[in-house]
Amino acid sequence: MTRTHCPYCALQCGMDVSPGGLISAESLCQKGWTAGEVLRAPDRLTTPLVDGRPATWEEALGQVVSRIRRVQAACGPDGVAVFGGGGLTNEKAYLLGKFARVALRTSRIDYNGRFCMSSAAAALRRAFGLDRGLPFPVADIAAARTVLLVGANPAETMPPFVRHLRGAKRLIVVDPRRTATAKLAGTHLQITPGTDLALALGLLHLAIADGLVDTAYVESRTSGFEQAAAASNDYWPERVERITGVAVHQLREVVRALARRPAIVLSARGAEQHAKGTDTVTAFVNLALALGLPGRPGCGFGTLTGQGNGQGGREHGQKADQLPGYRDIRDPAARAHVAGVWGVRPQDLPGPGPSAYELLRSLGTPGGPRAMLVFGSNPAVSAPDATVVRERLRALDFLMVCDVVPSETAALADVVLPVTQWAEEDGTMTTLEGKVVRRRQAAGPPPGVRSDLEVMCELARRLDAPGEFTPDPRRVFAELQRASAGGPVDYSGIDYDTGGFWGGTRMFQERFATADGRARFVPVRFRPAEEDVCADFPVYLTTGRVAQQYQSGAQTRRVRELNRAAPGPFVELHPDLAAQLPVAHGEAVRVTSRRGSVTAPARITTTIRRDTVFMPFHWPGANLLTNTALDPMSRMPELKVCAVRVEAVRENGSDRQRHGRRPAGR
Repeated sequence: MTRTHCPYCALQCGMDVSPGGLISAESLCQKGWTAGEVLRAPDRLTTPLVDGRPATWEEALGQVVSRIRRVQAACGPDGVAVFGGGGLTNEKAYLLGKFARVALRTSRIDYNGRFCMSSAAAALRRAFGLDRGLPFPVADIAAARTVLLVGANPAETMPPFVRHLRGAKRLIVVDPRRTATAKLAGTHLQITPGTDLALALGLLHLAIADGLVDTAYVESRTSGFEQAAAASNDYWPERVERITGVAVHQLREVVRALARRPAIVLSARGAEQHAKGTDTVTAFVNLALALGLPGRPGCGFGTLTGQGNGQGGREHGQKADQLPGYRDIRDPAARAHVAGVWGVRPQDLPGPGPSAYELLRSLGTPGGPRAMLVFGSNPAVSAPDATVVRERLRALDFLMVCDVVPSETAALADVVLPVTQWAEEDGTMTTLEGKVVRRRQAAGPPPGVRSDLEVMCELARRLDAPGEFTPDPRRVFAELQRASAGGPVDYSGIDYDTGGFWGGTRMFQERFATADGRARFVPVRFRPAEEDVCADFPVYLTTGRVAQQYQSGAQTRRVRELNRAAPGPFVELHPDLAAQLPVAHGEAVRVTSRRGSVTAPARITTTIRRDTVFMPFHWPGANLLTNTALDPMSRMPELKVCAVRVEAVRENGSDRQRHGRRPAGR
């Protein structure tokens, strides 16, 4: 048995894995203990595919290089784009950024983490000067008197995390659904979708009005409080109740509970995947600062990272505006440092490129990339308005995908390269609390399968890239250390084998990572969802996960036990809404937004609001409907709320009744 880590969420639970994929661990969720089955997936990719037919590695790599050169000869370096993923190891994420900028010389690189942590990252950087999901040990959560959890359902998305929540004396959950996590809470605020920002502003207003602000902390450790306080003046309790649906007495109870330290505020995708996600996280940070929480033992503000390497994946160069160590690609000093490590001239590094959805939307358009290389991502399912994304992928002159199984994106590719997966490779991952952990190879890959690192290095060699490219993860990590040294996120002191926390286990105890050491209050104001309900689309749609599936489902949908528990998509709706259609449990309903329609079985439950439906995004469907409006700072799409109409469907597929009015209770 080899000691390694689970391939799924950012808890990165430890496990022992045999060469045959047998898993042993003390505490894993259902996804974790069945992860070995993915190693034996019946449709596992084991040979390169060129235009859908088996090919040799020599032919496949030759095709990739010749097509890259052809596109770049006609369109320049930016004619080729790169798309990465938040599940790649630190070494892969680092080398992918280097490959794009040194071997391809393209600025067109981004990754699926833009759809995950970007709003939280932007808010944390402008408030604290640094982005780390949890700047304190996860164990602190269990010791807190109060935990406010906004837009997260860890009981399903990362079940082992729940033991920390159970330790807290009072758990308050903000969610439009009464999720498995909300059922554990002493208080559930069943908020109107898209109104978390108004809730945070209302709580800050009450903290000020009720004299709960820690004035000594605010004066000594922060700046900008007066402006943020003024911005909250318009959000008195009765107004916030009308906007959010949360009763005034609940607002008062919540802010008083948080004022009794130790207390922790946590946000996640439910609050962040909005066109105002950065401001929403900022508003909750403002609340935490006003109450004196960040930097105190057992207290603080944090965000729950979703993908397995969601933290490390955004630190070392996959993002369009970023160099390793979370350096800004526009900073001359950062460019000079990284160029020196890479053995190139600073002026030869490209500048920032477009964000993930903007990049995907530009594929195959005049002036946009004509070719794309995809590593560790499935944007044909995971991107918003996925119909348009698939059209753009088909419009490319060339698409290459590295994957383990034939995903929906791989099905559109001209060349598919079979690569290793979690238990078949070495490397490091970074957990949600900033701890670098070692991923160790436990099983040999199938014959003919190569690692992503080997693919990048061989392509770089064939493209005559300057500098050194090595497929050895230990040597890549050593280079990552040199490239990140002195940056905002510095891995230079971390041992490859034993790991450790970058920046320490508990941050901000004495100063924040800003120039003057003070945290920044930032004034923000509420604005409604980009797409509010109306007569034609009178119901909110929100999306999320279920316990037995993960991300776009490319891995978990190939595990028999998980598919038995969660076999396909569904539409969760309240009995009152179901009665208006009318539709019975299990019958088909059609959900239509301004971007498309999806049909799935109805799941009728009282745990959701009357004006809202929910769909999981692990199957093709939900993201055919979601809104592409972008946050102006993070470029996060508004994945968590859009306006839809819901219709019952007869057996022959025709609509039984159109739901064209607002449901009762609005």
